[in-house]
Amino acid sequence: MYKAFLVSFTLLAFAFYYQFRYISSTHTDPIKQADNMSASRQVIKRVLAVEQAEGAGARVRRSIGSIALRNLSPFLMLDHFTVSNGAGFPDHPHRGQATVTYMTHGSSRHEDSAGHRGEVVAGGVQWMCAGKGIIHAEMPVQGPGVPEPRGLQLWVDLPKEYKMMEPSYQELGPSGIPSAYPEGPDGPVQIKVISGKSHGVDSPVRPQGGCWYFHVIFHRRSSIFQDIPAGWTSFLYILKGKIKVNSAAESLEEEPYHTLVLSSERNQTGVAVEATEDETELVIIAGEPLDQGVVQYGPFVMTTKEDIQQALLDYQMGRNGFEKAHTWQSEIGH
Repeated sequence: MYKAFLVSFTLLAFAFYYQFRYISSTHTDPIKQADNMSASRQVIKRVLAVEQAEGAGARVRRSIGSIALRNLSPFLMLDHFTVSNGAGFPDHPHRGQATVTYMTHGSSRHEDSAGHRGEVVAGGVQWMCAGKGIIHAEMPVQGPGVPEPRGLQLWVDLPKEYKMMEPSYQELGPSGIPSAYPEGPDGPVQIKVISGKSHGVDSPVRPQGGCWYFHVIFHRRSSIFQDIPAGWTSFLYILKGKIKVNSAAESLEEEPYHTLVLSSERNQTGVAVEATEDETELVIIAGEPLDQGVVQYGPFVMTTKEDIQQALLDYQMGRNGFEKAHTWQSEIGH
């Protein structure tokens, strides 16, 4: 009885945090290139991710998934997190989405109900496909002399055909993420290719559904043009410094902690970004929009309300991916 109460309480807590929401499909048919000329996308929406307290000791800047930016298919959530001593994300379930954790500072340990465990260090990424269901814990590494854990977590909706697949992980340490150098290794710009392709460099990460993810580091003032597939949703998030997007047409300087949603016109083959300060950093993320509805209840993301009801029942009954829901406890989360 206690276990059943605990399970129900946990689900309600997650539902309260992420909220129950239904988002209708906003699929845009793929747009074919009108010509071979490179034209930059422009900023069509700006959202400042305001820092807020989350849990005990965590601070989160949320843009995608907030009231200001609910629907950006295939993206469900973007958190820029900082975790103080004693905080973390203990045992919780997922179904129907991929969670992408990219550490910029410090490190974070993880452990799941399928026996998988590891550690994501600064500059490394974990790309977890929750599929039909997984229970896991994410606990930042803390202690004297240890850098404060900071990073980004992105939730990406899975295409309907992948929502009930077996869970999977793709993990890369800092040395496993390839870099592109548009002006050469001694040039002012480094692009870490977390997924996708940049300036002839391919990432080994293979997401379910189209998703490109780049960490762009301007050591000195400079500019780049990053290709983006036609018809894809795309946005930038500024970690530090200042930039201009498509400076040939727009003179506004964009500042840190803003998510910039980009246009997707017929002839716009990518995005032109100019750093107006040294040591500027941002991420460029793009994904193929999905022609399906989104129904989210806490950490469960499906395409219909009936599917969500089934996910809740499966979790409560301990089946279809949640066989250990009532018996498993992580070591790192307790």
